[in-house]
Amino acid sequence: MSDPTIYLQGLIAAEAALFADAREVAGVYVDAEMDFRKLEPLRRAAKRRNLELIAQTRAELDDRAGTDKHGGVLAQVGERRFVTPQDLLAAAKAEAAGPPFVVMLDGVEDPFNFGQALRSLYAAGCHGVVVRPRNWTQADSAAVVARASAGASELMPMVLAEDPEAAAEIFNDAGLEIAAAAETPDAVPLDAADLTGPLFLLIGGEKRGIKRSFLDRCRLKIAIPYARAFDLSLGTVAATSVLAFETARQRRRG
Repeated sequence: MSDPTIYLQGLIAAEAALFADAREVAGVYVDAEMDFRKLEPLRRAAKRRNLELIAQTRAELDDRAGTDKHGGVLAQVGERRFVTPQDLLAAAKAEAAGPPFVVMLDGVEDPFNFGQALRSLYAAGCHGVVVRPRNWTQADSAAVVARASAGASELMPMVLAEDPEAAAEIFNDAGLEIAAAAETPDAVPLDAADLTGPLFLLIGGEKRGIKRSFLDRCRLKIAIPYARAFDLSLGTVAATSVLAFETARQRRRG
């Protein structure tokens, strides 16, 4: 690996990076004073990559990570690898977990929130996530995302797209219905929307939201119904969780 500088922090994130094969892993560093019996799954995962755990002092780990909040485990990794839409859909079909469910997270401006949203999507069975070329899985923010997502950011297949319109065109051509989370007059309440078929869902960030031009072309707009009058929308993490698990619930019921 050429000049790797990214360190994923914590046992869960390191294990996920080793198992997922979404990044090259150059080394795995652990606190020399940790109980190595607790690190056996990590050791086995590293061995699959022909790596050995490297014991270091806490001070050495702090220096590598630039923080003391790493939990005694660091994985030195390269840039995130992305998959093609075709590969994502083929993997979804092979998983045999129902029709493809793909989400684009666009305009999420905080890496922690991005990681938390990925965590919900992965747990709810989303087959893959679309992001723009500049995204939170790269450089220094990758460590924040990996920890906030409990490793889901490494396990979730990801596709790059220049913008939502380009992504929607690709997945629409592949037979997915194009949907967006939006509070517009013509939006369908979430509990009345049919989310059981092949689905591409765009979820926008709290500040920028979704462009009107996309909504005008979108066949299905989904609104989360509230139980009382409330003028403000849910945050991106909460909205993503609600949308993802309602999709999962409907698909379980067939």
